[in-house]
Amino acid sequence: MAGVFEPLTIRGLTVRNRIWAAPMCQYTVREKDGVPREWHLVHLGAMAAGGAGLVVAEASAVNPEGRISDEDTGIWNDEQAKAWSRIVAFVHGQGAAAGIQLAHAGRKASVWPEWGHERRGSMAPEDGGWPTVSASPLAFAGLTEPTALDASGIERIVAAFADGARRAADAGFDVVEIHAAHGYLIHQFLSPLSNERNDEYGGTLENRARFLLRIVSAVRESAGEETVVFVRFSATDYAENGWNEEQTAIVAGWASKAGADFFDISSGGNIAGAPIPLGPGYQVPFAEFVRERAAVAVNAVGLVTTPQQAEQIVASGQADAVMLGREMLRDPHFALRAAHELGAEIDYWPPQYLRGRWTS
Repeated sequence: MAGVFEPLTIRGLTVRNRIWAAPMCQYTVREKDGVPREWHLVHLGAMAAGGAGLVVAEASAVNPEGRISDEDTGIWNDEQAKAWSRIVAFVHGQGAAAGIQLAHAGRKASVWPEWGHERRGSMAPEDGGWPTVSASPLAFAGLTEPTALDASGIERIVAAFADGARRAADAGFDVVEIHAAHGYLIHQFLSPLSNERNDEYGGTLENRARFLLRIVSAVRESAGEETVVFVRFSATDYAENGWNEEQTAIVAGWASKAGADFFDISSGGNIAGAPIPLGPGYQVPFAEFVRERAAVAVNAVGLVTTPQQAEQIVASGQADAVMLGREMLRDPHFALRAAHELGAEIDYWPPQYLRGRWTS
């Protein structure tokens, strides 16, 4: 089996290693226009300089109403794409591949940012908030009730994902990731706990997956054949009669046929207060299940914190790569440290940092 420092080729993209930086919301667009700025360049650039193979930018909304908060990044206009292109160029300059997560928050949109404000929960219209949408008019706990999307609303959002993918590809991103996890809009359609529709987008698994599969097909066509398409799933709702790993594996197989290349397996986020059994690598078994059952390539994410743990996950065949979030925040140079601890020979230490390279 390959280890974390073996390159990985997906479609036509070869990624230098299998230690990847996960998308992490920053809630730092103070201008509220969705345009990434210096913070995003430094945040993402540091992990690229730190040796990550792939750096995935945070959930970036495909339309203004799809933002989690009004301080999220976006990819719905050309000004945003131009700003992203500067960041992509820096990431590429450090030898890393660049990805972006295409997102729509659905019923979890229009909330106060996680930091910088004392208030929490839904943002009222007088504070700049906006109406939210979902598969059904079912509120996430503590948030305002959304409006169920009608056929024309669904069409507009599918088109918005396609437009976002085109802008991302034009900005130079190697990977676009469709965010179908963590209780956001696509997950809301997938899960029977948030989807009570009785039309072609509700009821059976095939119907609940239809929205995602249309988006995958549209993104594949819009982004072009060279762009790699990921889908991020929450493998389970951690709730009775909810979305689970069996359904995830089935839909991953369908998404693969629709044009997706790779699957990013997380969990939870659709039901408030779900009993999530946190612990080192707690989501790795979900990634392994989807990989084996659907015969697709996956990465694992979730409390992966040491080089040895990352190596074991990949070398054992549980996943094809690992994504790190919190550990990358603590140490953006995790991949460089991992190469030292695992005895891997790499040739992509930044020359500016060579004096800091471990010698024993």
